[in-house]
Amino acid sequence: MRTPTIHRIPGVVTALFLALAAAVALPAAAPAATVVATPHPARSTIQPLERAHAHNDYEHDRPLFDALDHGFTSVEADVWLVDGQLYIGHDGPDPSRTLASTYLDPLRQRFRENSGSIYPGWRDSLRLLVDVKSEGTAAWPVIERELARYPELFTAARRGRVQERAVTAVISGNRDLAAMEAAPVRRSFYDGRLSDLGSGLPATVMPLVSDNWTKHFTWLGVGPMPESERTKLHQIVQRAHAAGYEVRFWATPDVAGPARDAVWSELVAAGVDALNTDDLAGLQSFLLAHDPQEAAPAA
Repeated sequence: MRTPTIHRIPGVVTALFLALAAAVALPAAAPAATVVATPHPARSTIQPLERAHAHNDYEHDRPLFDALDHGFTSVEADVWLVDGQLYIGHDGPDPSRTLASTYLDPLRQRFRENSGSIYPGWRDSLRLLVDVKSEGTAAWPVIERELARYPELFTAARRGRVQERAVTAVISGNRDLAAMEAAPVRRSFYDGRLSDLGSGLPATVMPLVSDNWTKHFTWLGVGPMPESERTKLHQIVQRAHAAGYEVRFWATPDVAGPARDAVWSELVAAGVDALNTDDLAGLQSFLLAHDPQEAAPAA
């Protein structure tokens, strides 16, 4: 087996990847792996939750399917480019899991089982946030190549016009904005930052703006939210929505308790579009009980 080329991975992580790859006898340029998870049968009683974002979704026991079983409409996968293949992992690539086998193939199967929807009868688009951990300039063309294998599934932009489909891929982490803007056809979109508000980037390029909560707010749910910070939050959301962008914050409190509920309540009240969590059941229960945007589940 030739030595894999890994883009911007620390030496110790590279060594770990090589050891794991050798253990599973992974070919250096293997084709996309087969689906590694058995799809859970779609259940019409699951309420799709418009604000529910599964952070580090791939760390759950059943990546993607645990999120879908809790009604999540946004999931996040960290990816690494190794010898032309996209592997899942946070601190380094997992040689047993590819983006295709963990997300793309299962989503296509779900799409086909539900006659063109991710949830039965739900006609909105599920967000697949692809957080690039390796070098972005090298990774993005490979992501596009992978997404192009599923033309019926992914939202596409062609010369500024967007055709929404059942899944919308958004690139976060290490991104290549220049290449994305220049491409006449794209099947992925740019995850901006608060610093991009006012940049003039159209929502056809940047439909989402995400940022670290703790870089902009000091309040973590203990005691009342300072009025100045509440005003700031509402202004951020209003400004983003006026430009056609959705808003997400990461690094919000995620330990079950009153502080987390207080922050989530303020995010919902301000109109934040995606609430970030690793606690799928906790956010599902909260949104069904406290988000006026959510209707009662179908009988």
